[in-house]
Amino acid sequence: MFSDRVQINIRSGKGGDGHVSFRRELYVPNGGPDGGDGGDGGDVIFEVDPGISTLADFRHKRTYAAGDGKEGGKQRRHGKSGDDIVLKVPEGTIIRDLETGKIIADMSGKDNQRKIILHGGKGGIGNMHFATSVMQAPRYAKPGKPALERAVVLELKCMADVGLIGFPNVGKSTFLSRVTHAQPKIANYHFTTLHPNLGVVDFGDHQDGFVLADIPGLIENASKGEGLGHRFLQHIERTRYLIHVVDGAGIEGRDALSDIQTINEELAMYSEDLARKPQVIALNKMDLLPENARNAVAANLKDALKDDSLKVFCVSCATGEGLWDVLSYVREQLSLMPKGKVVYEPEYFPEDDLKQEELPFTVTRKKGEYYVEGPRIEKMLGYTNLESEKGFLFFQEFLRDNGINDELIKLGIEEGDTVHVCSFDFEYYD
Repeated sequence: MFSDRVQINIRSGKGGDGHVSFRRELYVPNGGPDGGDGGDGGDVIFEVDPGISTLADFRHKRTYAAGDGKEGGKQRRHGKSGDDIVLKVPEGTIIRDLETGKIIADMSGKDNQRKIILHGGKGGIGNMHFATSVMQAPRYAKPGKPALERAVVLELKCMADVGLIGFPNVGKSTFLSRVTHAQPKIANYHFTTLHPNLGVVDFGDHQDGFVLADIPGLIENASKGEGLGHRFLQHIERTRYLIHVVDGAGIEGRDALSDIQTINEELAMYSEDLARKPQVIALNKMDLLPENARNAVAANLKDALKDDSLKVFCVSCATGEGLWDVLSYVREQLSLMPKGKVVYEPEYFPEDDLKQEELPFTVTRKKGEYYVEGPRIEKMLGYTNLESEKGFLFFQEFLRDNGINDELIKLGIEEGDTVHVCSFDFEYYD
């Protein structure tokens, strides 16, 4: 079963409810409220595991949930926080929101090895926080914030510098096995390779090598999703250079020029970025032609391609002839290109849904202080970690985008004034 794209459901933990109780001890007949806070719900975390190369572990289980926070207890006892759930994925996995198709996270690169995708709900506040001079025996507490739940798509795009592309049975797997320690399965029928095989090309001269990927055999109309086209094409997106392997001998009735044009058309229809990737042509199986015919085949092909910048090499994956000439040329071209992996920026943040919910809120002024309250504010705070830089930035954007800052200005707020945002207190600065 192909395991480079799977759909799963993920759910963070619900926050535990705040507790309602009162201190009852000998000689303290009228003790105050002592209900504790609920525990926070667990987070859903994705983490790169270098020992995993496919998404096969997600084929049989499709729902993953973090632990719920426990209810607070009497005597001001704080409820236990729910356990986080950590999902291990191979490097290069993209996490997309199923509904919008937008990228939530790209598990690639140095800074993207571990990501919290869904934050658990904050625990509710116990009744010990609600005692005032007027209300000395509050009989209510706040419930924990609900869990976040999303349907997401995990999509693996392999992490390779160079991709081997071409029709099935043109020799890509043999090419890879000749120049790396990778041992792909090789057989004479279509779609033997069902997922990319990666190998490291080591030149042995103390200079940088590169990662080479055997991209599964493409077919005509792959860009329209025929066969496993889309899932094969997605693996080319991170590569910086392409080696286009074609059958130069035509022993199976293939035409090299037609094959090159067809594959390049499929790349262009799938993505303009793929069409612009530089490539070199490796005319394979040339050991099956007389020596005096090989150069003529290569020259005729280059003339027909009408692209002076496109290099054409005669090679034999069976004997190894010419392969290192191709690789040396590719290494030279890579050295002239910007280094670094292709990493996709996030396009969608699950917390952003909170900004769009039409829940009520109020902005008021009482005795020279300002109050921002309501269900929309409470729900936003329930998923926001104000102690983190990202969380506090999200909080600031929420106030701005919902017009709360403008409302405070209309009420006459000045620098240094106190603003109460539910259970949090802030000083206002312009």
